[in-house]
Amino acid sequence: MSASHSSSLLAYCRPGFEGECAQELAALDAEAGGGGYARAERGSGLVEFVATDAEARRRLGAGASWRNLVFARQILEVLASARDLPPRDRLGVLLPIVENDARRWCDAWVEAPDSDAARELAALCRGLNAALIAALKQRRLIDRASRWRLHVCLTAGDAAFLAAADVAGTAPWPGGIPRLKFPRAAPSRSTLKLEEALLVLLDDGERERWLKPGMRAVDLGASPGGWTWQLVARSLHVTAVDNGPMDAALLASGLVDHLRADGFRYRPQRPVDWMVCDMVEQPSRVAARMAEWLAQGWCRCAIFNLKLPMKKRYDEVQACFATIRNALDDAGKRVELRAKQLYHDREEITVFARVV
Repeated sequence: MSASHSSSLLAYCRPGFEGECAQELAALDAEAGGGGYARAERGSGLVEFVATDAEARRRLGAGASWRNLVFARQILEVLASARDLPPRDRLGVLLPIVENDARRWCDAWVEAPDSDAARELAALCRGLNAALIAALKQRRLIDRASRWRLHVCLTAGDAAFLAAADVAGTAPWPGGIPRLKFPRAAPSRSTLKLEEALLVLLDDGERERWLKPGMRAVDLGASPGGWTWQLVARSLHVTAVDNGPMDAALLASGLVDHLRADGFRYRPQRPVDWMVCDMVEQPSRVAARMAEWLAQGWCRCAIFNLKLPMKKRYDEVQACFATIRNALDDAGKRVELRAKQLYHDREEITVFARVV
């Protein structure tokens, strides 16, 4: 058994997108003046980004906030990595590393990446989590007022990363994944994308201020109404734009006007509070359409999906963001962009945009 200390960050991501996550962290590291490098195995669902030293890791960590990253679901400060853990006494190796850290912890999570191989570790994670919490309490290392949360990321039954998370700057869900239940009344599972987007891309105060009953929204490419359902559930009035049919129960709500039209041609008669869009189209075309809506002032806020190509996905995201920012610059406006590859996304990312 062995344990080694590290000046690195650990990011969880969707399996298959380790390269894009690594590119994103490398770009931030370059901006911070670092010379670090990424270690990742395709399909693993995680990326370790090794900084040149502890100070370089601190600078990178300051810029790599969970909310600022597109492809990382969670970002953690690695304390150490351990291999060849004894099956009957994993904590015997892990606890001395924790005790050597001066921090106390508000909580401790034992988790595994969102990969096929790691899912087999779920039962082990639950058992080890309970034992770890008990051991930390016994050693008086739990302080519910602490800003720090301890993470153990199991990559195999005998291998783990020990990591720390600043609660204020990290995802509040294990694995960075909010576990949502499909609402039976919703007409399609795509509804979970918008529900997750509203949880991940907005904070509690923003949801309260920006999603008030009586506000007006447009759903481009709405059929059969999965995204419209989320807005109606919050008592927004929705114009659902799609040539396809809409769910009958939604139409009966009295809050939905179904307009059979092309989402790339429709223009609202007056500005609305929200525009949402989950149309299947080339990301560059969707980005240009979203830029037009924002630049023309047709909506105050927007949430939309960008379906990514098979190659150069990170570059495509940056090009789409540039399209939107340039259009707003030309209109004399500024735009705030937040984006994340959500758990319920596949080969796509979800973007929140707001004119500021």
